[in-house]
Amino acid sequence: MNTLSYKTVSANSATVSKNWVLIDAAEQPLGRMSSIAAKFLRGKYKTDYTPHVDCGDNVIVINADQVALTGNKWADKTYIRHTGYPGGQRSLTAKELLAKDSTRVVEHAIKGMLPKNKLGSAIYRNLKVYAGAEHGHEAQQPVTINLNEVK
Repeated sequence: MNTLSYKTVSANSATVSKNWVLIDAAEQPLGRMSSIAAKFLRGKYKTDYTPHVDCGDNVIVINADQVALTGNKWADKTYIRHTGYPGGQRSLTAKELLAKDSTRVVEHAIKGMLPKNKLGSAIYRNLKVYAGAEHGHEAQQPVTINLNEVK
């Protein structure tokens, strides 16, 4: 018999099962927490992972204002943007950005770990970041992830 005993399963938008995941960022290093959140957003831990399909979970990050940076990164790390006009380059330190909008530090870190295409934009919309411990997604019954146990 020349038939295969297995079939390669390729996920699509109809067969993907999306879960809700809750991550507490309090006192967690920004990069480690962001890489775990990006892994859950992308769905790379699933057995039916398909690179060209949004097969990841919806991720809720709470306590974004209590995230930790090691060393002197609060003063040294800069976020650069451009207004689009000549001489319009603006920069903020991590401490200034946290004071201005505490969720943008976490959002920027996670977005940088996603693909830079239409799929990455679609995956980024599955991320919800909140500064405090309160979020409005109790109805989705998110599963709490302990970052110290995830690899």
